[in-house]
Amino acid sequence: TRQWINSGEIRRWIERGVRGVTSNPTIFKKAMESADYDEELARLTRSGATTEQAYWQLVGSDISAAADLLSGVHERSNGEDGWVSVEVSPELAHDTAATIEAGRELARNLGLPNMYVKVPATPAGIEAIRVLTSEGIPVNVTLIFSLDRYADVIEAYLSGLEAHQGGLSHISSVGSFFISRVDTEVDRRLQEIGTNDALDLMGTAAITQGKLAYQLAMEAFSGPRWDALTERGATMQRPLWASTSTKNPDYPPTLYVDTLIAPGTVNTMPEATLDAFEQAGTVARTADADLDGARRVLDDLAAVGVDLDDVTTRLEAEGIDAFVQSFDDLLAAITAELS
Repeated sequence: TRQWINSGEIRRWIERGVRGVTSNPTIFKKAMESADYDEELARLTRSGATTEQAYWQLVGSDISAAADLLSGVHERSNGEDGWVSVEVSPELAHDTAATIEAGRELARNLGLPNMYVKVPATPAGIEAIRVLTSEGIPVNVTLIFSLDRYADVIEAYLSGLEAHQGGLSHISSVGSFFISRVDTEVDRRLQEIGTNDALDLMGTAAITQGKLAYQLAMEAFSGPRWDALTERGATMQRPLWASTSTKNPDYPPTLYVDTLIAPGTVNTMPEATLDAFEQAGTVARTADADLDGARRVLDDLAAVGVDLDDVTTRLEAEGIDAFVQSFDDLLAAITAELS
């Protein structure tokens, strides 16, 4: 948010160890409800900007300021960390060509060396990820809910790297695998089933998927195919754990942080979860522990009647719809301000 930028809050978080920041339409909608944007909106009104032009101008200002604050982290880590993410319009989630053009436009207009273009992992988004990667544009793949879709995301990154002409050291990517929302939906279904076997599985689905996603990434970013890309300077697409605040008050606030720590991972946390982890989190390598147990949990979920494919399909649709609603609401508010 602009308030975090102007007040020094982001700088203080960086000093405490935060390595990057992200955004999405819902975050911007909440941010722009404040008075921090009034002055720039008034200037845009005087200039005759359209609603969408005003939105992207406001977003571009915030993203550029955040990227500048993180530039030192980016340089000191040789480009591994210090990234800020900005999402293409969620209304393009099912349009491959429009997503590609929107990603190109963001990269071209902002021109920031430490900016990820966020692209949702819809079927239409997969090809956009491949094309943008092949053009050297760093991508944060968002709204990944299923292991099968995550495999598609990794393949899009690998094939995009292979299609790129020249060195690969400047191309970076993360795959944002959503965690707590999976438990919210699976736990609801387990409660509806109501058997002891079902209730014993509450709070297990999200971490299980995260562990198996990490294994999937480690397998994909090794072996002869990957070795050929690393010779050209490629870096792995790191799994990024998204939606890691606990929604169930019965679960520890650091549940989805403590249980998914391993080399080569990123965890995005809201302020309350960051505070909770700093105060009471446990730093230990956990994301690749007891993989056999994780596979058994998937079998057990299926045995009691939970269809994870149906869960993840629903969550993807709901995620897109929520971002579209936030985007539409925000544009409506900007239109009112401009009129």
